[in-house]
Amino acid sequence: ELELKEFSFESPLRDDDVKIKLIYGGICGSDIGVYKGKIGHAKYPIRPGHELVGRIMDIGKNVNLEIGTKVVVTPNTFCGECENCLKGYRNICIYKESLGVNVDGIFSEEIIISSKYVLPIPEELEDKKAVLIEPFAVISHAFEKARITKNTTVAVIGCGTEGTLAIALATYLGAEVTAIDINQTKLEKVKAAFGINILLPHEVKNEKFDVVIEAAGVKQAVEQAVRIAKQGGSVILIGLTPEATLPIIEIVRNEITIHGSIIYNFPEDFYKCVTYLLNDDFEVSPIISNIYPLNEYKKAYIYAISGQCGKILLDFQGGSQ
Repeated sequence: ELELKEFSFESPLRDDDVKIKLIYGGICGSDIGVYKGKIGHAKYPIRPGHELVGRIMDIGKNVNLEIGTKVVVTPNTFCGECENCLKGYRNICIYKESLGVNVDGIFSEEIIISSKYVLPIPEELEDKKAVLIEPFAVISHAFEKARITKNTTVAVIGCGTEGTLAIALATYLGAEVTAIDINQTKLEKVKAAFGINILLPHEVKNEKFDVVIEAAGVKQAVEQAVRIAKQGGSVILIGLTPEATLPIIEIVRNEITIHGSIIYNFPEDFYKCVTYLLNDDFEVSPIISNIYPLNEYKKAYIYAISGQCGKILLDFQGGSQ
């Protein structure tokens, strides 16, 4: 169930906190997963949401940021002290919590969060692009796992938000991109937007690719990703598939490298995304399908759940009434 509630902040800002007034929030696949009860470590009741662009409206006394600054946040906490953090793997911090999943998220007109997780962004970066920084950072991080340059053959399996962002970045880098999805409508949309090759899963015959990016998060997609990788090729898994059956002999004999990639490192991967998004030649406008005012949150969720659209945004600027 979804419910819109009004509440007040019960305590003042801590010394390192900032208060942010939201501009846009993006509905993610994990928000849908929490709504459907498909994420095992989710806690309820929970305020959903983790993708945002907003402005600072108040700061704690130790915060070196200015009121009015446009910002985004990382919704995945990190301690900075555990074994993984000390190795530079803050994305897999042992004590990580995820906003909108196991702690309250950001779908609110105002939020309070530690400044540690806040990144100022250039004023000239359009709000509708800025709200994509967090999901785009997932792709920017994943692309570090394999070398993708001009003429690299890349297959992207799954044309949701993450898959489409992967298509956008691979195309921008000059790769020869093929999108694979079970949804013909989504395939036609990415073909029209990026001028790439498209295939339904059963249409893939003898095609092989240097890099295969699995963004569908289903068993069949993972298994197909391994089958269509070239000898010496790479498979990058970003979908959260519970399990799959892999042809180990083929992986070994063909020396296929399989990479798991989870979220990103903050702020490094966010900075990379800002650089890409500031470039007019990097096309991401087809990724956003609709923007709904906050009071139409149920309609926004219904459309997002339909699977027939791209990124859905909630507009927090006009109030909830």
